[in-house]
Amino acid sequence: MKRVSFVALCVVALAVVLFSGESRTAEAVTCNPAELSPCIPALESSSAPSRDCCSKLKAQQPCLCGYIKNPSLKQYVNSPNAKKVASTCGVPYPKC
Repeated sequence: MKRVSFVALCVVALAVVLFSGESRTAEAVTCNPAELSPCIPALESSSAPSRDCCSKLKAQQPCLCGYIKNPSLKQYVNSPNAKKVASTCGVPYPKC
């Protein structure tokens, strides 16, 4: 019985540590679509995204669902080029 209680306590402690880390990460991101301006050349053409674009896209990743839900940004975020840029940068396209 003590072993089961100890294992349960360890699982709860691990969950608390993992979830508290996620909330801090989410709080640290400031959603600002202007941060993605280095991606404009790749979004408007078939050119490869720059390192700066990929870096900014990775930083703004938690915000992508919000951008997709925004009527004024949706057309850009849902475009085939946007999906290609995300894929090239190694950022999974969100399923919102």
